[in-house]
Amino acid sequence: MSLTARFLLGFALVASVGLAVLFSQLVRRVERQYFEAVEEPMVDVANILAEVIGADAKDGVLNPQKVEQAIRAAQQRQLNARIYNLNKRRVDMQVYVTDAQGRVLFDSSGIEKIGTISNHRDVNLTLVGEYGARSSRTSEYDPLSVVMYVGAPIVKDGRTIGMISVAKPQRGVLAFVWETERWLKLSIITTVVLMLLGIYLAARWATRPLDVLAQHALAVSRGERSTAPHMPGHQMKTLASALESMRDSLEGREYVEHYVQSLTHELKSPVAAILGASEILQGDVPEPKRARFLQNIRVEAGRLRDLLERLLHLAALEKQKKLEKREPVDLGAVINRAWDHHALVAAAREVSLKCEVAEDLVIEGDSWLIELAVGNLIQNAIDFAPKSSVIVVRAYRFDSKAVIEIEDRGPGIPDYARARVFERFYSLPRPDTGKKSTGLGLCFVKEVAELHGGSVELTNLESGPGARAMLIFAART
Repeated sequence: MSLTARFLLGFALVASVGLAVLFSQLVRRVERQYFEAVEEPMVDVANILAEVIGADAKDGVLNPQKVEQAIRAAQQRQLNARIYNLNKRRVDMQVYVTDAQGRVLFDSSGIEKIGTISNHRDVNLTLVGEYGARSSRTSEYDPLSVVMYVGAPIVKDGRTIGMISVAKPQRGVLAFVWETERWLKLSIITTVVLMLLGIYLAARWATRPLDVLAQHALAVSRGERSTAPHMPGHQMKTLASALESMRDSLEGREYVEHYVQSLTHELKSPVAAILGASEILQGDVPEPKRARFLQNIRVEAGRLRDLLERLLHLAALEKQKKLEKREPVDLGAVINRAWDHHALVAAAREVSLKCEVAEDLVIEGDSWLIELAVGNLIQNAIDFAPKSSVIVVRAYRFDSKAVIEIEDRGPGIPDYARARVFERFYSLPRPDTGKKSTGLGLCFVKEVAELHGGSVELTNLESGPGARAMLIFAART
């Protein structure tokens, strides 16, 4: 699981639990406050109606006729009261009245029978001078049939002669509660989604440097040339610097170990040849043989010198993580100079050059390194080209790329060697002498190409014997 996914999952779990608890508390609090907001005006209505009924009482006898008529008339009204999202069509408030003994005198809802003694909480408390309120179901099977009751005493000449209770069904209030719950759910879900989106973007922003650093580390582990990325923040810069230092240390170890092993192997043959020839020359050797052994020593010494020079070039190149200088490089001029360096060797082998170079083919890079790379490929082609053959060099633009092709008519690349031709110290025997080169030329070419953000390919020709080397760079626009 990625670091971003862990951030999101952890935040989603914490936020979901926290918001679920908050939502349940809010719903309970909202429901309670709605009922409190409804109960408060019910107290006012009950006391006003109590005064109206008390004013009509004579000799302590209640006459709720006016209130009854008013309630009946109000309930017959067709209302069109738009209360925010609730469209109220009728009066749903009910009223019942009892005398001082709790006997029901009037009930607009028809629930309480006239003349019966009511023992409800609102009646008993109100008649003894306390605040009487209750909530009761009209149907035990319907949890939404709860009705709120608020009582008020009817006082005449300082004496309680009865009570009136105002009733309000909770179903009407619950419409507001449910609407608020829906709004809260929508708001909380929207908030969670926005918070998750925000935390995702923040996590991506925070982990992006780690992703870049991880890709850099993977590229290094694959042996690719990768420059250290620029990291934001002190901690990330420290991590990148530490990773780069560790990379340099590990590469240095492997580099030295591999070079010592490979160099030791490559030096064995020429050193053994020189030692053998020198030992023979210490004795009495005829002049013709002496000259041949001296020639062998010169050839092997030249081979050692060439090996050391190429190693120095390759070692310096491999340490570069980016080009130290960039300048416009004319590939046509580079090819001409590279061929001039090898013209004498080509002439000795009776090998000629055919150039097909596009005009104004320019790239950005180090002209000296590119010239060395092209020279290595030309030298390779000369070594494998048959006598009196032609080496073809092409340079052209393909889309946004500049391509250099060098073809020879030699034996081509054996199947077993195709995967190893760019390895350090790996070389194939030359067709005419059977000797191998240092095995560093193609490795050097590959390093130059990658340092310039390009690539190199070596394949056999489709039309017959021979090989084609392709050096590919980004063309200058």
